[in-house]
Amino acid sequence: MAAPSTAPVPSHNKAWLYSEYGSAVDVLKLDSNVAVPQVKEDQVLIKVVAASLNPLDSKRLRGFFKATDSPLPTVPGYDVAGVVVKVGSQVKNFKEGDEVYGDITEKGIDHPKRFGSLAEHTAVEEKLLALKPKNLSFAEAASLPLAIETAYEGLERTGFSAGKSILVLGGAGGVGTQVIQLAKHVFGASKVAATASTAKLELLKSLGADLAIDYTKENFEDLPEKFDVVYDTVGQSDRAVKAVKEGGQAVTIVSPVTPPAFRFGVTSNASILEKLKPYLESGKVKPVIDPKGPFPFSKTVEAFSYLDTNRATGKVVVYPIP
Repeated sequence: MAAPSTAPVPSHNKAWLYSEYGSAVDVLKLDSNVAVPQVKEDQVLIKVVAASLNPLDSKRLRGFFKATDSPLPTVPGYDVAGVVVKVGSQVKNFKEGDEVYGDITEKGIDHPKRFGSLAEHTAVEEKLLALKPKNLSFAEAASLPLAIETAYEGLERTGFSAGKSILVLGGAGGVGTQVIQLAKHVFGASKVAATASTAKLELLKSLGADLAIDYTKENFEDLPEKFDVVYDTVGQSDRAVKAVKEGGQAVTIVSPVTPPAFRFGVTSNASILEKLKPYLESGKVKPVIDPKGPFPFSKTVEAFSYLDTNRATGKVVVYPIP
C-alpha cells in the first residue's frame, strides 16, 4: 500500500546495523531508534517495503572491502523496493506516493552507502531508481536491481549479441537466473547453456536454457562444445576459459581471475531497469525468489545465514519491512 503523502515522516525508525565486521549472527543487530537519513537535493526518501540480499552484502559485512568501505556503523542492503515519501528539491522524475525500486549504491565496494535498504526508510539518488513495474510485487521488484543490472552489464561488456552462444556458470543463482533470461529473451542468443545442481536443472530450462548441465555429474570444460561467451557467477574463471571458443570472451564477477577472463563490478544505473521494463512487464524476464523466502524483517539474520550456505535459488528477499 502506498503511504498517504500527508503522513509525517518520523525522525527515527527501525534498522538493522553492525558496528564491527563479522558474520551476521555475531554482529548484525536490530535497532529501533536509528535516525532517518536526511534527504539531499538529488535524493528521495523511500518507505522501504522490501529488500533483497546479495553475496556482496555478506562479504561487506565480513570486512572483505574494509579498505574502500564507508565508516561503520552500517545499515546493510543494496536492493530496495518501496514508496517515495519525501522528494529533494532537484528531483524531477518522482513524486510522493510513487512506487520505486533500485540498487541504492552506485559503486558496490567503493564507499557504499552507510545507510542501506534494511531499514524502514532510506534515502536514494533519483538516478538510481526506476518506477516499479506494475505487474511485480514489492518483493519481486526488490529481488531484481543488483542482479539484473550485473547480468546486463556483463553481457554488454562481452559484446554479446543476437546469434551468439553462452554458457552460464551458476545458472540458478541471483545473477545466473537473470543472465539466462536476458541472453535468451533480450539479446537473442542462439544457444544458452547453464550449470546447476541436479534439483535445479528444470528451473534453468524454464528460464530459457537450451542445455542444462549438472555440475555434480559432468565437467562443463570437458564438453566438446565451446561458447562465444562464458559468464562465470561462481568464481571458476580458471575452468571458464577452457570452455570459450577461439575469439570468445569469459567474464566473471568473483575473484580471482584467470586471464584472458576479465572481472567487473557493476555500476548501479536505473537506465538499465528502464530499458528492461517492457520485458519485465510482458513476463518475458521474471524475478526468481528463493522458495524459503521471503524472510520477514525480524528474521534478517536468518536470511543472511541462508544466503551464506550458497544454496539459494535466485534471490533471498526480506519482506515485509517492518
